[in-house]
Amino acid sequence: MANGQGPLAGVRIVEMEAIGPVPLAAMILADMGADVVRLVRPGARTIGVLERSRATVEADLKSEDGQELARSLLGKADVLLEGYRPGVMERLGLGPEQVQALNPRLVYGRMTGWGQTGPFAQMAGHDINYISLTGALHAIGRAGEPPVPPLNLVGDYGGGAMFLVSGVLAAVIRARETGQGDVVDVAMTEGTLTLLSMFHAFLAAGQWQDRPEANLLDGGAHFYRCYECADGKYVAVGCLEPQFYSACLEGLRLDAADFPQFPPNRWPELAQGFAARFREKTRDEWAKIFAGTDACVTPVLSFAEAPSHPHNQARESVAVANGVTQAAPAPRFANAATKIGPTEALSAQEAISRWS
Repeated sequence: MANGQGPLAGVRIVEMEAIGPVPLAAMILADMGADVVRLVRPGARTIGVLERSRATVEADLKSEDGQELARSLLGKADVLLEGYRPGVMERLGLGPEQVQALNPRLVYGRMTGWGQTGPFAQMAGHDINYISLTGALHAIGRAGEPPVPPLNLVGDYGGGAMFLVSGVLAAVIRARETGQGDVVDVAMTEGTLTLLSMFHAFLAAGQWQDRPEANLLDGGAHFYRCYECADGKYVAVGCLEPQFYSACLEGLRLDAADFPQFPPNRWPELAQGFAARFREKTRDEWAKIFAGTDACVTPVLSFAEAPSHPHNQARESVAVANGVTQAAPAPRFANAATKIGPTEALSAQEAISRWS
């Protein structure tokens, strides 16, 4: 039974105002119980859901007062999260060497697209740019059409925020054992490349064609793609294993002799047959047919529809906080509690006294 405290209770984090992966990483850590204080520019815009579970204090880091506030907090913190271009924090007098001289145990988490070094380090960019250099963007989309941006889930959040969280937590464990902090250099390009490890293995084994919509997991296979239904909505089909493929054919009332799972050269033809069958019923009719089966066929839901799906409701995967529908904290722990905490606004003095 959860004991009411998060697994990161007692961990103190200073979050520098940023966009993209830094606020998501800070939100995840705060949901787990870390005490996070955000430093933002005076009058900075809010970012809603991504501000949850932590305190915010306005600080002009170009001023002496703002820098003194930052140093006061960092002297007592376990972690700093920042997402500026390389060199910005150093020019503010808050670089790793400067701050770790005050607090040797501090874990200094640095989040950028290109990394702290390299020819692109000082160049602007966004998720689409970072993943374009990794091969990921090239692989996503339809054959003969431009690549499709996968929202900002691959670079910003998958290759960025998740690696920032894991890297910082690894350094905190080490700092608690040795008394020595660290500088964690997280580059979205490198995180994304790590996420592509399975595809590097496929390429090395000759099991992947380096072009989109020609492979097992990129929409090339007729049994791993989305299909339009009679109402213009879609279902997702992911029946990779033979037994799951058989269950899919059973639900579609298709003969295995006419629809073999392999060879790949038949996939485009077989996809046309699947498409014709799925157009015979609405999305929700297909969802009802396949619910509870191992066919790996599910409805493609919109942002608005997802919270009301019975599975999401049963697990309480979506919460409403401050009148806004949002994800409940994840992951879950058997012996610790995660929760959406309040979003607080602090004065500079309140921030300083918070950790006194």
